[in-house]
Amino acid sequence: MIFHVIGLMSGTSLDGLDICFVKFEKHDFWRFEIIKAETVSYSENLYNQLKKAIDLPAEQLLQLHSEYGFFLGKTVKRFIEKYELNNVDLIASHGHTVYHQPQNKFTLQIGDGRAVKLETGIPVVYDFRSQDVLMGGNGAPLVPIGDELLFSEYDACLNLGGFSNISLRSAGKRIAFDIAPVNIILNKLAQDLGKDFDESGNLARNGNINEELLSALNALPFYHQSHPKSLGVEWCNENIFPRLENVDSLDALATITEHAAHQIAEVINNYCLKIVLFTGGGTYNDYLIEKIRNKTQAEIIIPEKEIIDYKEALIFALMGVLKLNNEINVLASATGSPYNHSSGIIA
Repeated sequence: MIFHVIGLMSGTSLDGLDICFVKFEKHDFWRFEIIKAETVSYSENLYNQLKKAIDLPAEQLLQLHSEYGFFLGKTVKRFIEKYELNNVDLIASHGHTVYHQPQNKFTLQIGDGRAVKLETGIPVVYDFRSQDVLMGGNGAPLVPIGDELLFSEYDACLNLGGFSNISLRSAGKRIAFDIAPVNIILNKLAQDLGKDFDESGNLARNGNINEELLSALNALPFYHQSHPKSLGVEWCNENIFPRLENVDSLDALATITEHAAHQIAEVINNYCLKIVLFTGGGTYNDYLIEKIRNKTQAEIIIPEKEIIDYKEALIFALMGVLKLNNEINVLASATGSPYNHSSGIIA
């Protein structure tokens, strides 16, 4: 079986839209080749709309859901034309998360997949999370299925994005969970200092760790809960941002970086992991990586740029293929749902 698929991912850190065109081949096991990939930055207007989407009234949110869907479709169409791709079998779109409240049985990723289909004429799989949440799962993390099928040579796969999350095999099962917020906080603090993000962690490197704040963060109940568990923007708004209000931005950056490194290293050490694959935008934060390395004996593998930047889009592409074939693409051991299932809506 051979499939040519475009995966789309927009993360909570709002870096832009990741587009990944992948060739998948399955014989005894899955192989992949990333053929073309790029990140399309959001215009200032769209960036602000997505950032403030959580506060929009219902009517405007529904309008953005539709408009963002057409934006995705038009952007993919340009990508296909730019690289002269004439063999795209499927588009798999994660959408952009606005709400994630599994405890209340809902999650919302905007960007209507039907609009993508109308723009491109190519079948689209979208809305990968809702079914799991309705079933009583966390709707996250979803990438463990890709870690299991594509990256099983590592003890664990750890993503440093808006949030850090990990997937690993434990007692014969693939488990996964969110660890701590990373870029969703660091980017906001860097923006307060007039930068888009903390490049290489150089801002944090110049701040001082606020020990009182660090202790308060490490004591938050989430870190002492057992998996499966997941984080959302709402959790940060309630538990993190209020604690940073009277802290110098540089010191806050230093403290959040230390906090993230501590929580990540704790997980690596608790599971006695030897070789861990790191991906996501946070892998470019040299200061954060240094701190994690200093706190653990594990070998941290940082792969080629293509995998760092596009692993999530790659895995959503795979999830789209699995859904099309009615194969399992969500692992209950990762999300906490009652059983493994095949999730997503096909347009």
